[in-house]
Amino acid sequence: MVRICKGRQAGMTLIEVLIALLILVITLFGAGAVQLNALKYTASALKSTQASFIGYSMLDRMRANSTGDYRISGLGQIRPAATDVINQDLNEFKRSIHQFAGDSARAAIALNGGQVSITLQWDDVRAVGKPSALGVFSLSSNLVAEAAAKAS
Repeated sequence: MVRICKGRQAGMTLIEVLIALLILVITLFGAGAVQLNALKYTASALKSTQASFIGYSMLDRMRANSTGDYRISGLGQIRPAATDVINQDLNEFKRSIHQFAGDSARAAIALNGGQVSITLQWDDVRAVGKPSALGVFSLSSNLVAEAAAKAS
């Protein structure tokens, strides 16, 4: 005689286990995607922070030597063997940029009266995912008012 038990079921069915496993896999893939994006944007933020440090360092050098002409439209204009203070500052600026962003980085320093503008550009493909993506940091300051404040 066969008994059919209509009481409580003990344990889990195979379908329940498969559904729980599917939910776990989907959750792990989602967490992995979030982690990859976090790494990507952290690297981009690091580049922006380094560009900021380099730009402000150059601005401080210009403030220290406010009578110098630091204008450049590209890193190729900097003379490597020059010994004067301005060219030493510019060579340090160029070396810092190449260390942080490689040979594809570009920089410009513009002076208009007492207003200085420092612009740095670098390849930011990793963060944006497009082949021609550029990271840009721009800094503007007024050197004339600071020089006048020092004199008084």
